[in-house]
Amino acid sequence: MNSVSNSGLSGRSLVALAVLNFFLADARDGLGPFLDGFLATHGWSPMTLGIVATLGGVLGLIATPLFGALVDASPHKRLLIVIPVTLVTAAALWTLASPGNASVFGGQSMTAIVGAVIGPALMGLTLGLVGESAFSQQVARNEFWNHAGNVFSLACVYAATIVWGLNGVIGLMLITALAAIIATLAIRPEDIDNDVARGLTKNKDLASDPDDGSAATASPSGYSVLANSRGLVLLALTLLVFHFGNAPMSRLIAQNFSIQLGTPFRTTAIVTGVSQLSMIAMALLAPVLIRRFGLASVFIIALCALPLRGAIAGSVPSFGSIYPVQFLDGVGAGLIGIATPIAAERILAGTGRFNVGLGAVMTVQGIGASLSNVVAGWLTDRGGYGLAYWVHGGVALFALALFMLGREAIAPRASPKLNDAEPKVTRA
Repeated sequence: MNSVSNSGLSGRSLVALAVLNFFLADARDGLGPFLDGFLATHGWSPMTLGIVATLGGVLGLIATPLFGALVDASPHKRLLIVIPVTLVTAAALWTLASPGNASVFGGQSMTAIVGAVIGPALMGLTLGLVGESAFSQQVARNEFWNHAGNVFSLACVYAATIVWGLNGVIGLMLITALAAIIATLAIRPEDIDNDVARGLTKNKDLASDPDDGSAATASPSGYSVLANSRGLVLLALTLLVFHFGNAPMSRLIAQNFSIQLGTPFRTTAIVTGVSQLSMIAMALLAPVLIRRFGLASVFIIALCALPLRGAIAGSVPSFGSIYPVQFLDGVGAGLIGIATPIAAERILAGTGRFNVGLGAVMTVQGIGASLSNVVAGWLTDRGGYGLAYWVHGGVALFALALFMLGREAIAPRASPKLNDAEPKVTRA
């Protein structure tokens, strides 16, 4: 059922998954990268915008592990995408209609809370559709379609704001949200193995009759498996430091040039579009790198990209600098986005705690991203955008050092098999 070669799965459900990723690029984050540019041109300061981002980040990191556990337990994974997309779109439309304190803080709070379920739900849905053996390839395909959808959306926003202004943005948000919902519902529920979706494996050794060729499903390990996993803990800490450095960079660039040029949506579309095109290339390249050089190589390349990005942004103040700077964003964030769920799946293979484990990792990295927004706003107020670029780019050197200390545990070459040294699973 979970083989990509299965005719039913490879037809309707996998096509629907690709379409979902294409439109979810715009529907999962509401205003996403456009929020800062839009609010900056309405008089919001970098420090205040940092507080908004931090509030959303804190709420999101509280919700993410809870929603990870919900995704593990729920057989209704499609619904866990449809409802958040609907609420996130409503919050974004509220902010566009009336960019005051209530809509911005209230809307972004709701976006952060309900949006936190989409990531774990999408990863669980993907794992449940294709299974463990095809998961890394499918994650890369998901990212390809996600970034392709982002580029398409950014181009549409750029054109729509020229022709229709703000109404064009509103129309596009409604269209993409509806398309994401339709694509989600087009995935056949019978194609989703909910046991595999949570990281449980079919184990013949657990079958009542090992000679009959049947496979029993192990029951989930206790939640202590998360804290006791050295690889998962080191992965989370590495990503905490990386996202502390990386998270505010694109926001600051969008703010800076939106104010200078006075065109928040078009400027942000260009800034974000460059990184998304780079991410498409990384989505195509990542499976080749993983297959030939191992998962660790992807992490190393990604972690090295951020210090270089910060140095260029801090040294070259002209608008032309956004091209190399945002290309490197695609290299760093793009590869990290692919490598993280693959690493979590390998570390937690057989435990039945994949989604809650991935949610825990996302929570810890969210702490770094949330704290960075206030720090970035303070640095910008004190020394300008250049100072913030240098500091946040340089932080990634610590993430690289941490990864090198634990690379074998963080990025195992293949899914580990359960043995006497691993957490045991028992029959349900």
